[in-house]
Amino acid sequence: MDKADIILQGNQIFTGKKFLSGSIMIKHGKVMDILPNREVEPYIGTDTKVFSFEEETILPGFHDFHIHLTLGCLFDDYVNLSKARSARETAEMVKAFADKRPDDPWILGFSWYHVFWDEKVMPDKSILDELIPDRPVFLLNAECHGAWLNSKALEIAKIHEHTPDPPFGTIVKDENGQPTGILLETAMKLAVEAFDIPAPKAKTLMKRFIDKANRLGITSVSDMLPLPGFELGDLSLYKSFEDEGELTVRTFFLSPLNGDLETARELRDTYRSDTLKFSGLKQFLDGVPTTYTAYMVEPYSDKPSTKGEPFLPVETLRDWVVQADKEKFRIRLHACGDGAVRLGLDLYEAARKENGLRDSRHTIEHIEVIHPNDIPRFHQLDVIASMQPEHLAISDEFSDNSYLDRLGKERERYTWPIKTLADSGAKLAFGSDFPVVEINPWLEVYRAVTRKFNDGLPETGWNPNEKISLQDTIRYYTLGPAYGNFMEDRLGTLEAGKLADIIVVDRNIFAVEPEALLETKTKLTIMDGKVVYED
Repeated sequence: MDKADIILQGNQIFTGKKFLSGSIMIKHGKVMDILPNREVEPYIGTDTKVFSFEEETILPGFHDFHIHLTLGCLFDDYVNLSKARSARETAEMVKAFADKRPDDPWILGFSWYHVFWDEKVMPDKSILDELIPDRPVFLLNAECHGAWLNSKALEIAKIHEHTPDPPFGTIVKDENGQPTGILLETAMKLAVEAFDIPAPKAKTLMKRFIDKANRLGITSVSDMLPLPGFELGDLSLYKSFEDEGELTVRTFFLSPLNGDLETARELRDTYRSDTLKFSGLKQFLDGVPTTYTAYMVEPYSDKPSTKGEPFLPVETLRDWVVQADKEKFRIRLHACGDGAVRLGLDLYEAARKENGLRDSRHTIEHIEVIHPNDIPRFHQLDVIASMQPEHLAISDEFSDNSYLDRLGKERERYTWPIKTLADSGAKLAFGSDFPVVEINPWLEVYRAVTRKFNDGLPETGWNPNEKISLQDTIRYYTLGPAYGNFMEDRLGTLEAGKLADIIVVDRNIFAVEPEALLETKTKLTIMDGKVVYED
């Protein structure tokens, strides 16, 4: 009998399909066998590693279906501004950080948001200029759809009173026509120089990210390289990690849907391994409700003068989607507002009518709110709903939830409609949208099963009918993304013959209160049959 490289024994194994107590044998990077007992002596050789667990849970590795890898690397290295409650407090945090990093060419910061401040007023460059006048500052907001710059950064980016707004972007200007320092949506690309990273530092940050993902039990990610108006990511860096055997997080990446299919073909032909693979094309249909840039079917309840608008002309989007689908590319469309969700479904339906039916696995990203008429269309068109439950707790306290005012009572019922979509037959895949929120999967898990904000409210959860079971949540975070990346025959569940991406966590997650899920820690991470993290 073949001897196993690794044997995992445990009382609580969730394969993604069933529960059992027994043993998992791993050899040559794959699950060799799963036995409902611990009689494994015939599989043990001189080099076999045996791990035994009692109260812990053995699971498939998490697959985060939506992250921004390079942006996340930067987020973990620069100043986190999420706790600030005013423009001055934010600027002072940036100043303190800048003083500790005198050699940084740009000062970067993340996760400020005027919506969460005591006075919910958009800031301007003046306070940054007062504290940091001679070094460029670029501060990305919590939604990653807006940035706050000082005058030095505006100067380097050549943004002035005569600079026109780029399509579907805004350079916010004061009553005298001068830039205030706020760039919204695609206008952020004008200062993309802020994200130039020296190669040695990029490598260090990448290694730090991989270690973090392994520690959190994440064995695969889907990297959304496109951001509003620009692309951020270094495939040559990723490839160097793969070549050196250090890419211990499978990375499925997407490039922009922009009409340039020649580049997309080259990427598809070049990156084909199970560790680093081109996964499709992504584009933005809208922004986010908090800044009224999400595209709605009806006007915003607290701002009836607007319902947002699509980021690009609909005919342009239709041409791009139809042509990409014709060449068998998978497409993922950012759509937060119900109008954008409808538009995305319309585009996929147009591609199906033009090109015929195929197993495309096209995806709508986010779906923060949906019109009830569009719920069955996900199943009808076989479109994957890619969702991030942690986003529903947009603020720490439920009373600060801006969606209540933005959407009004009628639409509020259709926010993050996870269970409704699942019950309608839609396929779901979960992710984090890191660094918009932390990459820790247990935040998403907790939010999906409770729908509570950090203050514990509402007691029964926001729209409690949309809560789902822990088993389904785990499936949507493992098998769902595997299916989304055409890898369900190799990943997503623990079965003989599949790749051995397996984690062990420090408790029986199915026997604890939901709040205890937030404290869950990884004890062991195995990716491709190798131990990549051990506590």
